[in-house]
Amino acid sequence: MTERRQLGAQPASLARGEADKIKALGRAVLETEADSVAALARRIGAAFVDACRYMLACEGRIVVLGMGKSGHIGGKLAATLASTGSPAFFVHPGEASHGDLGMITPRDVVLAISNSGETEELLTILPIIKRLGVPLISMTGKPASTLAQEADVNLDISVPSEACPLGLAPTSSTTAALAMGDALAIALLESRGFTAEDFARSHPAGSLGRRLLLHVSDIMHQGNQLPKVTLGTPLLATLDEMSEKGLGMSAVVDEDGILAGIFTDGDLRRALDRGIDVHHTVIDTVMTPNCTTVAADALAAEAVQIMESMSINGLLVLDAARRPIGALNMHDLLRAGVV
Repeated sequence: MTERRQLGAQPASLARGEADKIKALGRAVLETEADSVAALARRIGAAFVDACRYMLACEGRIVVLGMGKSGHIGGKLAATLASTGSPAFFVHPGEASHGDLGMITPRDVVLAISNSGETEELLTILPIIKRLGVPLISMTGKPASTLAQEADVNLDISVPSEACPLGLAPTSSTTAALAMGDALAIALLESRGFTAEDFARSHPAGSLGRRLLLHVSDIMHQGNQLPKVTLGTPLLATLDEMSEKGLGMSAVVDEDGILAGIFTDGDLRRALDRGIDVHHTVIDTVMTPNCTTVAADALAAEAVQIMESMSINGLLVLDAARRPIGALNMHDLLRAGVV
């Protein structure tokens, strides 16, 4: 490890003045881009509302177009729209002229992004988009540009200057386009009544999806996996049941199958501390009555909150008649990715 550190590239040593200059440049970029985004808020007006109206009325998909850096922004925007309730996908304008225009249908809406508004690949396919009769929304930095003038709605994303000191690298302009796109996506999300659960359905593999979609019934142990004994069962027999099922607990039920209590590893330790005779003790005398339980249709995240608030590691799952139908512990929730 020491040899690798010695052979690896080392950070250059900078004079104090040079380090201060680098920090100042970094701050200047962030301030320039922040000012550009702040200016967009004053442009949210009738055109923004019209753009949202077209998208809300769209019966197909929102097709996002953009070249170069605008294309990268377009890809992100299409993904954001799709994950927030507005079905969308990205089409590369260069590929569109070679067959991908067939992906656009008369039921769609096109959102074209170009800072100059004169991107050749976009202008080439404008006549085809027009013939399809689909609404065209543009996001440009030049409201007088060809793309802006041809669009049904143009959103002005112009910036005073790029954050690049050469004024060349797309920086402020791409940040402005990204911010305006996010504004569209969130305005549409609110207008559609899109909920956290809707978002989770688009992200089932993510932690949010698991927390909002996974129910106790999806992960609980049930049937023959459920540890359960009846009142009057010897403690040793209960321990055998717990060992076999491996959940560190057992439900205790009455003759009608109604929950009477729970016995856990913690109850066993406390009983042993009191010096009980495990060979001549029945479960009734060492179980915990009135235990905390959860319903099968509760979210798994709720089970986590219950366990954390009660400082317990397991829960029994009851039906409406208070009969145990399942059990789960913190390890199950960890494996499910809820914790």
